[in-house]
Amino acid sequence: MNRPFFRLLTELSSRKWISRITGAFAQSGVSRLFIRRFAKLYGIPLKDAEKHVSEYRSLNEFFTRRLKPGLRPIHEHPDSLVSPVDALITGMGRIESGQLLRVKGQDYSVDELLNMSPRTVNYKHGYFFVLYLSPTDYHRIHAPASGAVLEKEHVPGKVYPVNDFGLTQMRRVLSRNERLITYIGHAFGEIAVVKVGAMNVSSIRYASANLPDRLERGGDLAYFEFGSTVVLLTESGIFTPREDLKLGSKVKMGEELGRLHEK
Repeated sequence: MNRPFFRLLTELSSRKWISRITGAFAQSGVSRLFIRRFAKLYGIPLKDAEKHVSEYRSLNEFFTRRLKPGLRPIHEHPDSLVSPVDALITGMGRIESGQLLRVKGQDYSVDELLNMSPRTVNYKHGYFFVLYLSPTDYHRIHAPASGAVLEKEHVPGKVYPVNDFGLTQMRRVLSRNERLITYIGHAFGEIAVVKVGAMNVSSIRYASANLPDRLERGGDLAYFEFGSTVVLLTESGIFTPREDLKLGSKVKMGEELGRLHEK
């Protein structure tokens, strides 16, 4: 494979106007004709959708669909940190002196990921998960823990792909792409939910126009329009991960990632 050539193509296709065109089509009524084909191509189980496939007015409306009640139970332990999404774990580990290490062969600093926020000091020795959503996955994002919304920030950026090619062949994609960051104040400390935009994602949207002051674990937070990634960060010293989780593990929204606790 000619990697420099593919990198060049990716650079050219990362322009926002291309994503806007793709997004405009996905939101059009014409796109509803492609829903069944799209679902078959990606193996999306139509029976899990909240509504019948014929009720979705566009491909985008289907893609951001809700699921039938009860399909994603929330882990019962009150101190569980749960996965905010259905995803593949493509990065995880301790944050070492403000560095997220070995994410597809690249290191990222908390400073750049959080856009030099003053809050970065809270995460210098925390824990991180990189959660990749493929087109097959359910694309709504939920609160990983209960707590107050401390702050939110929109960071403009590129729309490089966040799949395996993008993360390995492009430079520092997670901190160069558009991001929507939500800080949640749990009883034991802070959590940062970083929603990372991607190629053909026309936008990342909060689930409601006015984000509530408090979120309940498993409650609606946001959604992606097409596949992307969530980076989940916990404050230093407040989290112990499940021992059986590893790179390449698949997780469902509401599944326990580990336990939150006092420092």
